Amino acid sequence: MSDKPCIALIAHDQKKGEMAEFAKQHEAALSQFRIVATGTTGGRVLEACPGLDVTRLKSGPLGGDQQIGAMIATGEVSMLLFFTDPLTPLPHDVDVKALTRLATVYDIPMALNRATAEKLIDFN
Repeated sequence: MSDKPCIALIAHDQKKGEMAEFAKQHEAALSQFRIVATGTTGGRVLEACPGLDVTRLKSGPLGGDQQIGAMIATGEVSMLLFFTDPLTPLPHDVDVKALTRLATVYDIPMALNRATAEKLIDFN
């Protein structure tokens, strides 16, 4: 296990490109973290930044959101960057709400859009 703090990256379908662009723009800052990401988001980030330490979990609707939620509950994930798409209905909305609730309960920094993610990355 790495001594680097762990950050989680998730993006809804319409935001995956934006997450990959964010990762590319902030690659140096993100290299200071061990990254866990839901399946497709992790793949897009790795395509943009092959040098980052990214562990891909399951796709969000197939349990990836819950895997990250468990990692937040055990203290393994210390920050959540989740680019949400508020304009598209999500069949797994319950999982999304549970994940953001856990980030709030365990009081970890959480960004739900790029502007906030950039502020969080700038402070680390």
